[in-house]
Amino acid sequence: MKIIVLVKQVPDTWGDRTLDLRTGWLDRGSSDSVIDEINERALEVALSYQDGNDAEVVALTMGPDSAKDILRKALAMGADSAIHLLDGGLAGADLLRTSEVIAAAATKAGFDLIIAGNESTDGRGGTLPSLIAGRLGVAQATYLDSVVITTDAVSGHRATENGSMTLHSPLPAVVSVTEQSAEPRFPNFKGIMRAKKKPVTVWSLADLGLDAAAASAHSVITQTSPRPARVAGTKIVDRGNAGVELAEFLAAGRLI
Repeated sequence: MKIIVLVKQVPDTWGDRTLDLRTGWLDRGSSDSVIDEINERALEVALSYQDGNDAEVVALTMGPDSAKDILRKALAMGADSAIHLLDGGLAGADLLRTSEVIAAAATKAGFDLIIAGNESTDGRGGTLPSLIAGRLGVAQATYLDSVVITTDAVSGHRATENGSMTLHSPLPAVVSVTEQSAEPRFPNFKGIMRAKKKPVTVWSLADLGLDAAAASAHSVITQTSPRPARVAGTKIVDRGNAGVELAEFLAAGRLI
């Protein structure tokens, strides 16, 4: 079993995050960068299976040179190796370009199962796992609160507005997990020391056979603006008609 886990370097959610108003890109220098927490949960799903089964776990990221730090974190947690997709032509890549590059890397590396988080804390697109599955032509099971992996299949539970459903798929497949999934383990000292000796493969667009001159983004940000300052909320004082005023307020906001 070969499991690829997608990991991403994101700004620390406890820090301030701002947009570069000129490019529309996230200003990644405005706060510390860390591995996305949802990716740690995805990695834990893979490692938990590996604990009792014969499996190889590979952490894969696409990002700048600094993204190597989060790969070391994934290796310290227990991943066997890592792949870093590093190329200047990927700056500002959107979801379509990202899915193309990751799908090419997964094909080159080989896999039985790809596990990702349901959405990143910076982009919040929520569609990358599905786009990758579509490009690879394999089944997908997304937004899973729990995952069960066997030698030839994967299954899990997805919560919906009307209840829950159980999804099953043969391998190969792509799955994504939510924050309700496995609680990630902490790297111990032995894991941190071992991570220094584990292999990290760096691939460029040329290594993947992709056109380095192709546009990084098919979608274009045309306008950005700072988040408006918070203002005082609407206060309703009960003078006998508070219920009517509240209903009108909710109706105006299309909440009822």
